[in-house]
Amino acid sequence: MTAQAMNSILKDAQAALKNRLYFSAYPENPKAYAEDGNEAGKTAFSKQLNENFTELDSTDSIGWIGTEVSPYMQVGLGVHYPQFSVDALISKANAAKSAWISIPAEKKATILVEMLDAVKERFFEIAYATMHTTGQSFVMSFQASGPHANDRALEVIAMGLQELSRFDADVNWVKNMGKFDLTIKKNFKPISKGIGLVIGCSTFPTWNTVPGLFANLIAGNVSIVKPHPKSILPIAIVVAEMQKVLSKHGLPMSIVQLAVDTVENPITKELAEHKDVKLIDYTGGSTFGDYIEGLNGKTVFTEKAGVNSVILESVNDPKAVFGNLAFAASLYSGQMCTAPQNVFVPAGGIFTSEGHLSFDEVVSGIAAAIKGLVENPKMGPFTLGAIQNDVTKNRVLKTLENKNVALGPLECVNPEFADTRVLSPSVVVVDAKDADTWQHECFGPILFIVKAADSNECLSLTAASAENKGAITCQCYSTNETFMNEVENTMNEVFTPVSFNFTGAAFVNQHAAFSDLHVSGGNPSGNASFTDALYINRRFVWVGNRYL
Repeated sequence: MTAQAMNSILKDAQAALKNRLYFSAYPENPKAYAEDGNEAGKTAFSKQLNENFTELDSTDSIGWIGTEVSPYMQVGLGVHYPQFSVDALISKANAAKSAWISIPAEKKATILVEMLDAVKERFFEIAYATMHTTGQSFVMSFQASGPHANDRALEVIAMGLQELSRFDADVNWVKNMGKFDLTIKKNFKPISKGIGLVIGCSTFPTWNTVPGLFANLIAGNVSIVKPHPKSILPIAIVVAEMQKVLSKHGLPMSIVQLAVDTVENPITKELAEHKDVKLIDYTGGSTFGDYIEGLNGKTVFTEKAGVNSVILESVNDPKAVFGNLAFAASLYSGQMCTAPQNVFVPAGGIFTSEGHLSFDEVVSGIAAAIKGLVENPKMGPFTLGAIQNDVTKNRVLKTLENKNVALGPLECVNPEFADTRVLSPSVVVVDAKDADTWQHECFGPILFIVKAADSNECLSLTAASAENKGAITCQCYSTNETFMNEVENTMNEVFTPVSFNFTGAAFVNQHAAFSDLHVSGGNPSGNASFTDALYINRRFVWVGNRYL
């Protein structure tokens, strides 16, 4: 990619940040890429199995480790990565800091965009790596770990350039003192905070990782990526391409490092607690997220667990609504931080354009929509994907015990992989008073239909849940404008965005780069947002100097 093309992309990205309209520099349709890209990517992935991943800088490594297992084949991938001690990682990061800091922000931005351009050439390979580490379907793996991840990375680069250029670098400050002018030369510098640690998750190993990584880098901070031990390969490919671009520019590859560990011998806490690590990005469960947020002397960005709710008050087309909810709950088997979990329905039912539906009819309508999707051989297996690990599957099955189950797990055979770890969404009916069942995150394929007294209680319970437990999304179906305004205002007060009356191709799970803010940062689901100005500004400090 030419310098002119990179500058054009950055200009377009900065414009999109302001107008919030649709923008994507990386098409999400696989057909937009090389005709032989899919086959080449699949071949590259297959060749990597049972081999050492040798593309990363392995200087000072102490061995090779890797324990990833495919949720589709349920066998180990056999890929091993260079292992480093924490001291070696920190030492190499410190040694690389000055080289990265010395580069102007505009030059950093073009280098980072060049990295994204290199990653783009491996979208198909990354897709297969994501598929066989997370359990996402191929299409979701391609889109989420490829184009969508690149778009989010570009978004933070553009935001970084905007915030790093907020002040003029050099000024002559003049104050009239009556008989003379006092003139002082001043400069303003954004000073990076130090080493950044980016802690990845097992379900979205690149999409959730690259925003913090590229935000650190545009702000001048060298970074260490600590992926989840179960999902390494996708982000390893990304980091490898980043290191190649750094080397091409004569820069230390250790500006970006990959720190691999195992579940049995983790190094995350040792890295997080190291005095030289100043910034931490974390995606994952609330317990460890609370620990990260409690560390002293660190600037922390978290995305933790949340309980996402749906309010059903009244609808125009019940079939379209139930179908939309079924897809949202089934997509990647509910293993998305934006997936709905609780559907609040008034005990008296809801009004529709086709007449009144009782509570039981709403339950049976949602259950039938999920059943229809799962049992559709052209949709079911490819919408559900696979369950990333047995912990998730067993937790959901345990939750179903002694509950009012309107729809249990259904058989769903993946035509490509007979050994797929699969579990279709279950529907559980609960009373609002049974808060111990629904008022905590149950990650995975399960939907609770919560019977509330009326629509007002539906809203109050949803707001209280978001305020106390956190929520990343909220969905509302209503034909009553007054009620919709009340929902928007009430949920926004607990820092939760609302999606109204989504049907068709609009799903609550999906957040668009350059337009939608992912996590508000205002409730217990996380303290940061992809991507507002704070996501960049907290990674550096403005310092002003004066010369008389």
